Amino acid sequence: MLYRLLKFIIGVGIRLYYKEIRVKNVEQLPQNGPLIIIANHPNTLMDAWVIGMICKQPIYYMAKATLFNSKFKLKLLKSLNMVPINRQGEGRVDGVSNEDSFGECYKILNEGKTLVIFPEGTSYKERVLRKLKSGAARIALEAEHRQKGKLGLKVVAVGLNYSQSEKFRSNILIEIDQPQAVTEFLEEYETNSRNAAQKLTTQFRTRLEKVLVTNDTNEEESLVEKIYAILHSKYIPSAEKGVQGEVTKLKDIKKKLDEMNIVEPCLVAEIHIKIRSIQWKLDKLKIKADFLDRRFRSRMFYRQLLTSSLFIVVALPLFVFGLIHNLFQYLFTDWIIPKLTKDIEYYAPFAIFIGLFLYPAFYLLLLYIIGIKILALSTLGLIIYFILMPLTGLFAYWFAKYMKHISNKWHYMFLMMDRRNVLSALQEERDKLKIMVFGGS
Repeated sequence: MLYRLLKFIIGVGIRLYYKEIRVKNVEQLPQNGPLIIIANHPNTLMDAWVIGMICKQPIYYMAKATLFNSKFKLKLLKSLNMVPINRQGEGRVDGVSNEDSFGECYKILNEGKTLVIFPEGTSYKERVLRKLKSGAARIALEAEHRQKGKLGLKVVAVGLNYSQSEKFRSNILIEIDQPQAVTEFLEEYETNSRNAAQKLTTQFRTRLEKVLVTNDTNEEESLVEKIYAILHSKYIPSAEKGVQGEVTKLKDIKKKLDEMNIVEPCLVAEIHIKIRSIQWKLDKLKIKADFLDRRFRSRMFYRQLLTSSLFIVVALPLFVFGLIHNLFQYLFTDWIIPKLTKDIEYYAPFAIFIGLFLYPAFYLLLLYIIGIKILALSTLGLIIYFILMPLTGLFAYWFAKYMKHISNKWHYMFLMMDRRNVLSALQEERDKLKIMVFGGS
């Protein structure tokens, strides 16, 4: 009961925090039968919450024992389907036995339930798939071995691709691989369990790499993201939109760089130099790269800016209403989270957890002070007032970004009038970067 209630509440928080949550190949995720889900781990608690949100069936998680460092936490977290495990280098937690925890995992799978494991073990905000621990493979093989290969266990690789995991109203692409059995490794497991587990772990890595944007090093990740930031443009038609398009493009860039490192590694150094040059000029002009793809027609621009100005005038009262009712919570959350943790991987789950309590509490306070005491609204009026507070809060956030976009548009228009030749030269330099990365295509 507690699990289902928290799943619903957290699911609401996730959908409010992230703008786009897209699930690719959701039909490949089994809804019954013994199942292990393996996934990358860039965003701490959020990763478990997101997987729980897309699974219809209750799921069980393996989690580090240090989270269960009191009797109360041990009882609470176990009631939320979390299975504690003592990890090397973190010491042992009283009341947690790895032997008992593994036994619990086998019991979960024997009952046809779903177990989630993050084989990387630790969580870091990066697009680098770290070395996988063999625990997931050992659990899968041992569970199947105990049932003499007749358990029917499937393993599904799930890739969690965040655009900016800690940022409010950013995006997630969840990509799901085909479920696969582990019985092909069972015969070797019975004679050499270590080798079998290592081979299955290697297969897990290959499967996770299929559903992820993953790089070999943090330096490569930085280069891929810089190339994407300069070449990506919302003004160029694309078959794939949103976070799906972003992930596809990042994969394409990574693939090209891999080929380049083998065939023409000196070109990578030239790309670094070209990126620094373009970014310096973009910063100096104070424009975003995708503005270079905008077609400039003075009449069209004037018409758009006039329409935008009229919209701003009409929408401004709604923005002010949303700002008044949401600014305190927004600023308080931004202020308190860095004081609670220095790890950026915890920003999003902390923000959701705090927001789920802070926003409704502040709304109820305003409802009492303004709605009841000052305005003396009817019951219907109070309901409408309460609903408007979060809705206008989201609108205020969008409106602030819209205002920034209009400001950038004005700035770009003046640049096109005064420094069109500079923008044209920068466009040519950007086109050269595209050819360097993707060739003549």
